[in-house]
Amino acid sequence: QVQLVESGGGLVQAGSSLRLSCAAAGRTFRGYVMGWFRQGAGKEREFVAAIGWTYGTTVYADSVKGRFTISRDNAKNTVWLQMNSLKPEDTAIYYCATMVLLGRDWHDKDSYTYWGQGTQVTVSS
Repeated sequence: QVQLVESGGGLVQAGSSLRLSCAAAGRTFRGYVMGWFRQGAGKEREFVAAIGWTYGTTVYADSVKGRFTISRDNAKNTVWLQMNSLKPEDTAIYYCATMVLLGRDWHDKDSYTYWGQGTQVTVSS
């Protein structure tokens, strides 16, 4: 079992930055892909970014590419999402998730097994 706890959300103005953290407890991240997803009000949960274990390979949604950066510290069992140049359309609850199965689609929320409780990010215009 893995417990994931997100933190770092808040209310900011457009153009600002936030850094979200996701800490794991219960088991380590070892070997797992870690992902960030978000869900706006009345919308489906969507992929934001993911990072692999072995080489730190990263993938991003087109909507955040160039503005967001995902990173991880395997020794600390922590993954971060640095969000710069925030826009009102980035407003959502942000979730981190762990993929424990191999060979799955990193963009697909159904590929991930464990989820955090989410942290709210609100960007005002």
